[in-house]
Amino acid sequence: MEYALTAKGHYNVTSKHRTTFEVTQDIDIGLRADCIVGLASNASLKDIPPTMKETIRNENVKIKIILETENATDTITGYGHPALTLDHPTDIVCRKSDYTCSRTLMIGADKAAVDLNSDLIDDLRSGKTLQVTIIVKTR
Repeated sequence: MEYALTAKGHYNVTSKHRTTFEVTQDIDIGLRADCIVGLASNASLKDIPPTMKETIRNENVKIKIILETENATDTITGYGHPALTLDHPTDIVCRKSDYTCSRTLMIGADKAAVDLNSDLIDDLRSGKTLQVTIIVKTR
């Protein structure tokens, strides 16, 4: 199962957060928003197809996120969980921890914002387009 969306970078993308990264439909951020890597997204968790959401709500599901700009790519892997509501109207958050809320797409991620490819972050800081691909596979 695969779902793709696009977002944009922003000059305030710092990518310093150690436990999460986020893509949002918000159009502006300040420097304190150190987990946000993509803004003005054309989709959020509420837009993921229902069959994919059902699959993600299984803790035996592996989720792969591919982040791509014109000059760089990075791949993040994590897991689903039955407590994920996947219904936030503006945000998608991937977490290294096992914390869940309406903004959480996956837990147990192997990377957070601070771990992402520096060329990818440079592209995002210069406002380039971000392609986000969510791939869901059962373990």
